[in-house]
Amino acid sequence: MIRIGIIGKTNTGKTTFFNAATLLNAEIANYPFTTKAPNYGIGYARTFCVCREFNVKDNPRNSACLEGFRFIPVEIVDLPGLIKGAWAGKGLGNQFLSVAAQADALLHVVDVSGSVDAEGKVCDPGTGDPIRDVEDIEEELILWMIKILEGKRGQILRLLESRRSRLKDALLTAFTGLRINEFHILSALKATGLEERKFQEWSPEDLRSFVIALRRIAKPTVVVANKIDLPTANENYERLIAKLSPIPVVPCSAEAELVLRRAEQKGFVKYLPGEEDFKVLDSSVLTDKQKWALEYVQQKVFSRWMRTGVQFAINVAVFKLLRMNAVYPVEDEKSLSDHDGNVLPDVFLMPQEATVADLAREIHSDLAKTLLHAIDARTGLKMPKEYVLRDRDVIKIVATSRRG
Repeated sequence: MIRIGIIGKTNTGKTTFFNAATLLNAEIANYPFTTKAPNYGIGYARTFCVCREFNVKDNPRNSACLEGFRFIPVEIVDLPGLIKGAWAGKGLGNQFLSVAAQADALLHVVDVSGSVDAEGKVCDPGTGDPIRDVEDIEEELILWMIKILEGKRGQILRLLESRRSRLKDALLTAFTGLRINEFHILSALKATGLEERKFQEWSPEDLRSFVIALRRIAKPTVVVANKIDLPTANENYERLIAKLSPIPVVPCSAEAELVLRRAEQKGFVKYLPGEEDFKVLDSSVLTDKQKWALEYVQQKVFSRWMRTGVQFAINVAVFKLLRMNAVYPVEDEKSLSDHDGNVLPDVFLMPQEATVADLAREIHSDLAKTLLHAIDARTGLKMPKEYVLRDRDVIKIVATSRRG
């Protein structure tokens, strides 16, 4: 399952974002290190389901289909707030960074209203600097990765000197367990022009450049400009866009999303995560405080920004940065069902270059071993093991055990 880490300084709204995305009740309070250990939950990537295209009523098993949208589970991790010196173990830095390294993508939550100071303490709106906050955390990540690479320098040199490994393979050993693969290493070497230079000759500047490129490629990041509804936020939001381009910056009000999700749970409103509107079902059952809160969300968030940004940020991470495709395997390509008759039962998020063979492995290792080919449910055509999957593919996997 794809893992998305929520990073940021304390008091930026990370845990509110986590709760809004997962509806788990992680502790929320405005003092440092409220989140003392990672919170794990399930959020969802939202995409158009193929059920309407095929005009069928589906029966999802590993996901959910709501009003024609398929919600696909992804793991969300809310990490302890980061402070300067985390790379050297200050505060909860080691725990933070080790968990962040296990993520496929990061959501960097910043207080775009400028209500958090350099130490992560609450201050008057407009006095904090969200650009500095982004740069501070980025530097901590880079310094930590440099520390890892420097710590493995001897091992890397021994591998290279013994000629048992090429540069990319030797470097890969330094990042074992951090969800960094060969493609990431090769891309970073190419981006920095270091693929042909001996590691022994790398300068400190070369090493830093490589780490910066590797961090960007292996841990792609969406900056979540949280508290966008506050009066001091808009100018900072524009500054973030100008400064961080091409890194995506998503305007967000995690508090507004949490209000709507909880109101929807109680039956007060009709709201689908990611929608650009919500509907109050019966205002007579609402207290004055609840009415005020919903009116605030409508006027300060939806009227200006169209959405709360929580679902959109997750979607950007999954579909834009990680470039995942939603693929639907079925056992019967005509009825689009599994052996129990469930229609379009499963959907898998597959990397852009994934093949039929990769999907078979994702479903079950034994299926991959006996794989013959696949059948496209739309066209009925056979597809070889090497066929590169596309978004919204609906396919039947054919294996030897199913022959005849």
